Amino acid sequence: MAKVMVVLRVLPADVEVDVEGLSARIQTAISKLGEGFALQSYKIEPIAFGLKALRLIVVMPEETEGGTYLIEEALQGVEGVGEVEVEVVSRIS
Repeated sequence: MAKVMVVLRVLPADVEVDVEGLSARIQTAISKLGEGFALQSYKIEPIAFGLKALRLIVVMPEETEGGTYLIEEALQGVEGVGEVEVEVVSRIS
């Protein structure tokens, strides 16, 4: 079964959002998606004026219907998430 690596950029809804807490809530949301979904890593990146973004690397099953839609929808439902951008999608073995 092949896997897909997805690189996402998540912007918090507000500069006041605790980015570390947000990453923990995101990890929980991804783990609820089911077997084969995993948050491989994340990195906090400063944007401007105190705003920080999260760059996530998520692994998912290649057979997932709708591509990255399931991940994007799950992340949009996390409290504190303002915007989700898919930057890279790549098949891995």
